[in-house]
Amino acid sequence: MRARRGPVLVCCSLMLCVGVGCQPRHTFDVSSKAEVIVRHDDRLLILAPHPDDEVLGCGGIIQKAVAMGVPLRIVFFTYGDNNQWSFLLYRRHPVILPGAIKQMGLVRHDEALAAAALLGVPKDHLAFLGYPDFGTLHIWNDHWGVEEPYQSMLTRARAVPYANAQRPGAAYKGEEVLRDLTSILREFRPTKIFVSHPADHMPDHRALYLFTRVALWDMEQEMTPQLFPYLVHFAHWPRPRGYHPTQVLEPPATLQADSVWQIHWLSPKEVAHKALALRAHRTQYAYSRRYLTAFMKPNELFGDFPVVTLRQTSAPLALSSEETQPAAEPSEELTDEERAKFVGLEARSIRLEADNVVVSIAFSRPLVEAVQSSVYLFGYRTDRLFAQMPKIHVKLWALDYGVYDQDRKLAKSSVTVSRQPKQITIRVPLDLLGRPQRLLTSARTYLGNVPLDWSSWRIMFIDDRRPSS
Repeated sequence: MRARRGPVLVCCSLMLCVGVGCQPRHTFDVSSKAEVIVRHDDRLLILAPHPDDEVLGCGGIIQKAVAMGVPLRIVFFTYGDNNQWSFLLYRRHPVILPGAIKQMGLVRHDEALAAAALLGVPKDHLAFLGYPDFGTLHIWNDHWGVEEPYQSMLTRARAVPYANAQRPGAAYKGEEVLRDLTSILREFRPTKIFVSHPADHMPDHRALYLFTRVALWDMEQEMTPQLFPYLVHFAHWPRPRGYHPTQVLEPPATLQADSVWQIHWLSPKEVAHKALALRAHRTQYAYSRRYLTAFMKPNELFGDFPVVTLRQTSAPLALSSEETQPAAEPSEELTDEERAKFVGLEARSIRLEADNVVVSIAFSRPLVEAVQSSVYLFGYRTDRLFAQMPKIHVKLWALDYGVYDQDRKLAKSSVTVSRQPKQITIRVPLDLLGRPQRLLTSARTYLGNVPLDWSSWRIMFIDDRRPSS
């Protein structure tokens, strides 16, 4: 669901709608896709943004691991405590006070325990980190190093408030998230990791993928587990709604060409048992049954964008067909005024030019008054803590722009911005990014606090060697 003015009331089982069309453009041949195989020497780590995502994305994988006796851990990023609409249905009255919100987080904690028990997973194989539901992408964007911890919208907490969490009192900071993930990786040493997809329309899902990627980079001298991202939230997907246990789950049409997809097959008995475990997430099932049961299919999907390499070349790299088609109609959740000002992201390309990363954004229309766009470029180096690396954020207005490292304002002259009516190009020096070896980048448009459109975070290697003459 798109954020609204005032407190944002969001359900982890709702879809965010963005300016991306949904008409099929590719044929998805399930018979040609590689199968995800669980082996007897595997150690499986399931990373779930919220309670219920572990069942939706990996309920079959979990059953397979349990049946084979393969070591398994399930880790929940949040307690799912920012889910007002389902809580309203569950409690029959609004849940708005911080104490009541935390109590609902404990309800979802217990639902996860019940679902795990139905799947045969012992309680001590689960861990709950307790980071803020619908706040973790804010932590990723703006809360590292010297910045203040993020404050949760509804619990008002700035640190993990749950006594039964993995590390109660952990500050809502990016480095603390990495500390927890690194600790889990080092202790459990997984061979396969299942985590939310970078194109997921729910911000916590994108954030968990990004934090996981950085944690794995930090530990790549110790382990190189396989990564299997699963998708839960995407506009107009999955179809059809409702329980259709014999219909194959296919990825969204706009992601079929650019992500490398793999499949895990479930028996009819496993599908039925996955559906039973889903019902244990009572607060979510009661609120969004038709959407959630659409994942009860004979297969589970895992895919990721390929990591690309930027080299010294004049050819711009188009990042994804998901982002290179005309924007669809604005979300129906926007007001008439917001729809009238809607600006979508139609294309995004990036190239390396001398000592600059050059990002070009094509919009559906020129930026208008009150509509902003943000471009994010975060660098990574193996010899420097990620918390200490620059996290460059270029804010674009109709006639002006600003440059920030998290919330710290930088000189406008630190980057170069050139404009055409519906396109903006930004040149960012590699030195400003900390001379990264890897780059993570995304873009979005918004009207005040209301998100309009966004592009997936993409990862690329930086090869800044000059071509030999």
